[in-house]
Amino acid sequence: MSATSPNTAPPQPAYTQSLLRHFADLRDGTHGEAVSRQDKEALFRSAVELLDPFARQALEEINEVLMLDQGTVESSGVGRSADAGQVCSWTLAWAEQRAAGIPPITIHAFYGRGFHHPHLRGGTVREWPLNVFTRQQAAEELPILRAIASAEVHNLVFLADYTIVPSSKPGTTTSTR
Repeated sequence: MSATSPNTAPPQPAYTQSLLRHFADLRDGTHGEAVSRQDKEALFRSAVELLDPFARQALEEINEVLMLDQGTVESSGVGRSADAGQVCSWTLAWAEQRAAGIPPITIHAFYGRGFHHPHLRGGTVREWPLNVFTRQQAAEELPILRAIASAEVHNLVFLADYTIVPSSKPGTTTSTR
């Protein structure tokens, strides 16, 4: 049963709101309210500052539980990428990873020179483990399932354009901010 009254729409999940903001940016040619590259880069720097404690938290949680607190979490800070865009990376490195000659766990925020607006990605993320044996374990996968579904719709827009998402078409009124 819904906790909203019959005249109130149920709240939209945060991850769908993020996608709606993203598609509105594509539709409107903006990023937030910014139009110029300079203003979009300022918003990117602000977004990195806002994300920093959460990116660190995610990596610190992995460090504590999986690396037994033997790793080091670092941020590159905002800098220029090879394509003259902007990038910030958060990493978790530990002795065994370095000895194996593989990259650290990485979260990238990047605003490529040819991009309309910034994006997030991992260093290697493609597959995700599926070790679910109970209803509770399945429910605990919801944030991961949301992230995968959000990434899928985002990538499908890259294969076509934002108009494949009905709520993003011009003239559609959906609250995105």
